[in-house]
Amino acid sequence: MVLEQHKELITELLPFLRVRKDGTVERFYNPQFAPPSLAETYDDVWSKDVIISLEVSARIYLPNKTITKLPILVYYHGGGFCIESAFSILCHQYINTIASQANTLVISVDYRLAPEHPLPAAYHDSWTVLQWVAKHSTNGHNTHDEPWLVQHGDFNRFYIGGDSAGANISHHMALRAGKEGLNGGVKILGAFLSHPHFWGSKPLWSEPVSSRETSLLYRTWMLVYPGAPEGIDNPCINPFASSAPCLAGLACRRLIVCVASEDELRDRGVQYYDAVRDSGWEGELAMFEVQGEGHGFHILNPETENAKEMFKRLAGFLQNC
Repeated sequence: MVLEQHKELITELLPFLRVRKDGTVERFYNPQFAPPSLAETYDDVWSKDVIISLEVSARIYLPNKTITKLPILVYYHGGGFCIESAFSILCHQYINTIASQANTLVISVDYRLAPEHPLPAAYHDSWTVLQWVAKHSTNGHNTHDEPWLVQHGDFNRFYIGGDSAGANISHHMALRAGKEGLNGGVKILGAFLSHPHFWGSKPLWSEPVSSRETSLLYRTWMLVYPGAPEGIDNPCINPFASSAPCLAGLACRRLIVCVASEDELRDRGVQYYDAVRDSGWEGELAMFEVQGEGHGFHILNPETENAKEMFKRLAGFLQNC
């Protein structure tokens, strides 16, 4: 009997992971890691890994050491808060491409994952890295400072961005920066939200009405944030909930929301764009939709023409053009 209880399932999110009653997490999706590029061997981009704290680390990408100052992007990867890594081959290739095409210094955050570290751990880690990066705007003589940030970072061109769950995180980082501010008085020039991971109990336009509580999106949220107040209408996952903060408080001057026509989360991204536009937020707002593609297509299939167009659009945004 004890053995059977030990093996009893709590939940499973196939084909990604399974959680048992004793707390054991069986992961079926284990991304292959890519080493950092210690020389200009990949799109002329250098990269290295840094430890920010006991909980969180990051990979930094430097596209061109000959340019004194470059825009800075703090990037948050996707994966439903429970899979993927800043060090995976997919993420490494994607950020190399972004850093190269946008000629931007990128800090890719490896936040802790649920269910071993349920939310809000990922939000805490993401904020820790954001503040760590911003702190370099006033430093330069401390032996613990990151030299690439000090020597090459232009803190007047400071961006945040992410895909899927990383876009969700970027949204919350922009809101928190508006309330608390960043070290050194750094201001976020822009944010990009690609295929943002938002959801809620009330279906939108093309979303299915039935079986919402058995859907993968619902079950994932309940796994990554057990006991979340208001459940699937918690402001962390539903920025349109009655208790969610006003979107006018987003602390960035430019914002682009990217959606894909075949993505199950497409309507949430469009609603987010509309809600920001109608909130009184005074920044420069844009939306970019790709037809015939699904969630995260540009990361999963980066060689397609649609993916190349997506990279071009993101690079242009980071280049402020």
